[in-house]
Amino acid sequence: MKACLAAALGLLLTACQPTPTTAPSGPTPSAPEPQPALVDAAHIDSVLEDFVREGSAVGVSALVYERGREAYFGAFGMADREAGRPMARDTLAQVYSMTKPVTGVVLMSLYEEGKFQLDEPLATYLPEYADVRVYAGDDADGKPVLVAPQRPILVRDILRHTAGFPAAFEQDRPAQLYRDAQIDTREISLEEMSRRLAKVPLAYQPGSRWLYGISVDVQARLAEVLAGKPFAQLVRERVLEPLQMRETAYHVPPDRRARMAAVYEIAGDGFERLPDDAALANAYREWTMDAPGGFGLVSTLDDYMRFGRMLVEGGSLDGARVLAADTVALMATDALAADVTDRSWLPGKGQVGFGIDFAVRHSPPAHEDEASGAVGEFFWDGYANTLFWVDPKHGIVAVLFTQYVPPGGTDLHKVFRDAVYHRVADASSAGRGPAPTP
Repeated sequence: MKACLAAALGLLLTACQPTPTTAPSGPTPSAPEPQPALVDAAHIDSVLEDFVREGSAVGVSALVYERGREAYFGAFGMADREAGRPMARDTLAQVYSMTKPVTGVVLMSLYEEGKFQLDEPLATYLPEYADVRVYAGDDADGKPVLVAPQRPILVRDILRHTAGFPAAFEQDRPAQLYRDAQIDTREISLEEMSRRLAKVPLAYQPGSRWLYGISVDVQARLAEVLAGKPFAQLVRERVLEPLQMRETAYHVPPDRRARMAAVYEIAGDGFERLPDDAALANAYREWTMDAPGGFGLVSTLDDYMRFGRMLVEGGSLDGARVLAADTVALMATDALAADVTDRSWLPGKGQVGFGIDFAVRHSPPAHEDEASGAVGEFFWDGYANTLFWVDPKHGIVAVLFTQYVPPGGTDLHKVFRDAVYHRVADASSAGRGPAPTP
């Protein structure tokens, strides 16, 4: 009986074995080869080091991520020349207008909650803009002629600088009226700023021109009204805390000020340090309800890189979702109509349009004098020549820090961009087939 059971068990086990299969003909498919790195750290080092050594900047630092990994970090020269303190990875710098994309993310997080629609009149939420007028020249007595707008200012207009607001740097009559209203004073709240602005005539019909200016501070005021909280609190709750940007703030407390970069001004063939009581005043003051949307944040390379990495990853980073991927894509889409041909100095940034608080590259560089860049990238820079961009095509995020004015006073941005993309140019010039589209 035992022998019979053993034989039966053996037959059963044999029947349960997998049937051998015939090996497929032809070569076995191989895993796709990893893409070669675009960023050449040694080359960027050489370029930035030369830039500082030649006296074109007092200090420069940069951080680049490529496809989710750090590809480059470098720091050269001085954060504070007079104190002998070098640029470092943890140097704190004022990012000025690189605050604007942060404001845009805050406001668009409220958009995702259904708090507003892009094509609603701004006056729906900020009623002071219900009766705005547009400047149409001066009469025989030299008094402004004001006309009704052809359409209301839309929420979309304050996101892309087409609202009609005058720009303080212009030399026309609306700009003078704007300056007379003391809208840019640091001593008033966003609420008061918005009330004063609404009383100043628009410089042009809403939607007809692109003119950089106060719009992002109006975004901040709108966010306050929609959320019922001070804007500085919204920045902290909706961006800085989720992304663990612990070094980024409007106010730099005394125990961190030893890491602040000094601000310099181009003077002849060199740089003069601006007085700290003026150049660093915004960073050292206590911002509360009047924390602006258009400027004011202080950050480090690594902190601001977390913001950029969130964007390239479609709105989330390390498990924290700040925006939906579709919302990031909307912000990074050119929102300027073709008939908006008056774009002030925006064309100086290359083949770009404008989305929501970002310049958006729509075409490759048109000539060799234009800085390198990738179609589909979105970016912005700051008054003291800081810069960041997000390049979804190559998975690149780059952050560049320096602290000197005026903006664009040297060719640092082109030099850095060309260094990051130089392998693209090398592949094209060497005739090795089509290089990735820069």
